[in-house]
Amino acid sequence: MKRIEVIVKNTSDFVSEEQIEGFQSLVSNAHEMTLNKTGKGNEFLGWVELPSEIDQPLLADIESAAKKLADISDIFVVIGIGGSYLGARAVIEALKHNFDFLLAREKRQKPFVVYAGQNISGDYLSDLMNVLDDRDYSLAVISKSGTTTEPAIAFRLLKTHLENKYGKAGAQERIVAITDREKGALKQLSNNEGYKTYIVPDDVGGRYSVLTPVGLLPIAVAGFDIRQLVEGAKHMQKMLAASSTIETNPAALYVAARNALYNSGKGIEVMVNYLPGLYYFTEWWKQLFGESEGKEGKGIFPAGVSNTTDLHSMGQYIQDGERNIFETVLSVGKTKHELKVPFDKDDLDSLNYISGKNIHEVNQKAEIGTTLAHVDGGVPNIQILIPEINEYYLGQLIYFFEFGCALSGYTLGINPFDQPGVEAYKVNMFALLKKKGFEKQTEDLYKRLDN
Repeated sequence: MKRIEVIVKNTSDFVSEEQIEGFQSLVSNAHEMTLNKTGKGNEFLGWVELPSEIDQPLLADIESAAKKLADISDIFVVIGIGGSYLGARAVIEALKHNFDFLLAREKRQKPFVVYAGQNISGDYLSDLMNVLDDRDYSLAVISKSGTTTEPAIAFRLLKTHLENKYGKAGAQERIVAITDREKGALKQLSNNEGYKTYIVPDDVGGRYSVLTPVGLLPIAVAGFDIRQLVEGAKHMQKMLAASSTIETNPAALYVAARNALYNSGKGIEVMVNYLPGLYYFTEWWKQLFGESEGKEGKGIFPAGVSNTTDLHSMGQYIQDGERNIFETVLSVGKTKHELKVPFDKDDLDSLNYISGKNIHEVNQKAEIGTTLAHVDGGVPNIQILIPEINEYYLGQLIYFFEFGCALSGYTLGINPFDQPGVEAYKVNMFALLKKKGFEKQTEDLYKRLDN
């Protein structure tokens, strides 16, 4: 089986081979801390062995539950925020038909997956419930606590909507809760209402949870092969655990190269994809690295563009703007379909020079040409080559970035598994909404706003 590859030749004009290799000691130390669970945040390292330890009966149970939900649903709603929905969405969007929302149910075969609880928009939720009025649906609510504001609001609304539409008993069979093993509001509600539940492991944080039921259930409901996803991750786990050397470990090479670029003044990493289906993979990656590394005044800022679309917008800045950025390009070797440019006898659009070529070949040449132009313009480039987009290679890619993120965080000297800064906005929001227990903050904030 092939695997993803990391290619750093287009960083050589900006950092030397010696500068990259200079990170070997730090990366090896980070590798040891990750595998032996001796670093900061080690209580959240359950994802490290997860692919090889996933319980086969659990996979079978998820597949069975997914089939039942799919059989009774035209739409499946995933309620969650951050890592509670982005991992599943990244995989589903990468694998699904680009226009599945326009396909008839019999052609799509599986439910159309939509998302709620990732924002606080009354218009979004009203429009969603308007659509759900006329369609059969079910949902998964994903939260360790059950009290995170955005998903809790969405679930309260949709739970009421389901019960009004199907009755209490009907709603019960259409709700799955993915939550804490023992504690929390959602766990208590699930026990009270008799919902089917899956566990978010205590030692796996949200942004590392895509290979738990958090991601596996929605992906299975959407009709994709979760066993192949796990197999790909298992392959990558074995390879990354075997060695910490930059020469043999692609995650170590990626981490060393990106941190060498960071030390040279390149503080923004732009992930570039050339297939629309990878847009949400970039969003998942942004959350993974942004929430893991952005603390203590440190961290590379993760951004993303979707080419060739963004070559006609952000491409200008990348080519000629401030030289504090580098790119990481997701290159795909083979696409699912072969579509050739037709010949036209009049050739008014002057495209006959590429007639007969596969459109993916044209896209690849655009990618290569863009990379060369950006390197010439002062933007280093790391290439991550994916043989093709399927469950197996997405599993590899997910684990590759999870492991790389842990290595990079430890290399920076921070805890890659906490997110202390996330609480700041919540305290202000609760105070402004006059939540009990926040009276002092409420008084202070309203005085501040009055001034």
